[in-house]
Amino acid sequence: MWDERYGQPGYAYGTEPNDFLVEQVGALPAGEVLTLAEGEGRNAVWLAERGFRVTCIDQSAVGLAKARALAEQRGVQLKTQVADLSTHVLEPSRWTAIVSIWAHIAPDARARLHAQVVRALVPGGVLLLEAYTPEQVTLGTGGPPNPELCMTLVALRAELQGLDFVHAVERRRDVREGKYHQGSSAVVQLVARKP
Repeated sequence: MWDERYGQPGYAYGTEPNDFLVEQVGALPAGEVLTLAEGEGRNAVWLAERGFRVTCIDQSAVGLAKARALAEQRGVQLKTQVADLSTHVLEPSRWTAIVSIWAHIAPDARARLHAQVVRALVPGGVLLLEAYTPEQVTLGTGGPPNPELCMTLVALRAELQGLDFVHAVERRRDVREGKYHQGSSAVVQLVARKP
């Protein structure tokens, strides 16, 4: 499904970075950043333009090819890795920051992934995450059609034990990202630091 979506002309979610990432980028320590479910690269390229060394993971080789093309067009470099987040193993104590924007996977796999995220951050490392909450399914403005694939702050607190939550909120906000994310949206946003 993702190869098909990313194989269409243009960029499915645009080429501009996610608003929450832009708002909170100052919380990310300089260094090595891993972006999860990066798709066509808009967030990773924007981070690379700001001096971060970025590695992107996505299950779609088609999306990551577009990410590399966007990076080349903007004069920056990315590392890309095709991997399924539900089975991929993150290297422990590796990343100064991990960015997870709309990385929606099944609840069991997400819990495993988030436990790995805690281990994969270096001390002082930061997770920045934005995801849709189950309420989003009724809004029809983007995101997964299944509420089980969405996230809540309560679940994230359980899945990310070991991180200190610096900013954590569920809210409604207007999302304008390409043709697939358009309109009032129910989201959870967090910035969390590893002690």
